[in-house]
Amino acid sequence: MTNGKRWIAMATAAMAGIGMAGAADARVPAGTWANPSNTVQVRFAPCGRGPDAELMCGTVVWASEQAKADAARGGSPRLVGTRLFTDFEEEEPGRWAGTVFVPDIGREVEGTITQLDARTLVGQGCLLGRLGCREQRWHRVK
Repeated sequence: MTNGKRWIAMATAAMAGIGMAGAADARVPAGTWANPSNTVQVRFAPCGRGPDAELMCGTVVWASEQAKADAARGGSPRLVGTRLFTDFEEEEPGRWAGTVFVPDIGREVEGTITQLDARTLVGQGCLLGRLGCREQRWHRVK
C-alpha cells in the first residue's frame, strides 16, 4: 500500500471511529437541560455499569431558591445533587422510559423522555395509571 493510500485508509478508519462514537453519544441527550420555568437544571448522562451502561440518568445541578423551598416542603431538603431521572432506557430512537422522582411531593413515578430536537426534550409522567399526568418541555442549557 502506498503512503497516500495508507493515509486515506487511516483517515477513513479514524472518521468511522469518530462517527461511531458520535452515534453512541447521540443516543443519550447528554448535557444540562432546564425545566420550562428555568428554576431547575438537570445534567443528563449515561449511567450504570456493564450491560446497564446505556441507561440515562439526570441529576439536579442547579435550582432556584423557590424550587429548593418547594422540594423541602415535599420532603426533599437537598435538591441540588438529587437524581430526578433514574435508569432511563431507550425504548426507540429518541425516546426513553424510566423512573422520575418528583421532589415537590416526594414520590417516584414512571415516566418517559422524548427528544424532539437537539434543544428540546419532552418529559411525561403520571401519578397513577393515566391519572395526574404532567408534561414538561425542557430546553438545553449546555
